[in-house]
Amino acid sequence: MSTFIKRLKFYGIGFGIGLIFVFFFFQNRGCSWLPSNRVKNAILDRLIVVSDSTNEVMKSRNITMDAIVLALNDGEVYFKESDKDNPSKVYIIEKDDIKYAFTLPYESFISEVQIREKNAIIKGTSTGEGKIIHYPMDDNLVFPDTTTLVTCQQEALGLIEPKKILELIKSTGKIDFEKTNLDVQPKPEHYIHFTKNGQVIGTKMIWYKNKLNIISFYAPKADSCR
Repeated sequence: MSTFIKRLKFYGIGFGIGLIFVFFFFQNRGCSWLPSNRVKNAILDRLIVVSDSTNEVMKSRNITMDAIVLALNDGEVYFKESDKDNPSKVYIIEKDDIKYAFTLPYESFISEVQIREKNAIIKGTSTGEGKIIHYPMDDNLVFPDTTTLVTCQQEALGLIEPKKILELIKSTGKIDFEKTNLDVQPKPEHYIHFTKNGQVIGTKMIWYKNKLNIISFYAPKADSCR
């Protein structure tokens, strides 16, 4: 029995040391079960968007886009200052004395980031456009509907390959807040436009199984399919 107790003590000591390493050395590099990392992962699973107005604020304060990514990696989540109880959640994350507010609208595939000014109430942007600064790591993130309408529009626009659409969105895409409707049911509809050969092409999308599901294209060449 004494040998068993000794082994149990050694096991307990080893387990305790392991917990110390987890919490103090690796808390921002894994441990998705920690509340703060669950929040950060939920944000990183979405498209992170910076509105044009927020971008101007960042420029005036010399805040870079990279600083936002660093905040999600090493910043501290302030749960008491966050709005966790509404369908459109807002989480406050601080890094280098700057507080960032990340929105998480219900069933939305975007998280808009704003610079928190003191105790200002954060609301999602409803006008203007926004730059997409982060995409989930998924080469098959975009997939168009298989409806007759969307298939016809793809052929008319020469956008058969979903990966090509994703490439164009990453290189030239912006979200249009005014044409985006987060209140529509059963899922919020997002409007993202991009450029192909000088032509602006709009897309209406929903979030379906962690993918960007295109439900319609908007461009002169695609109008003939309606």
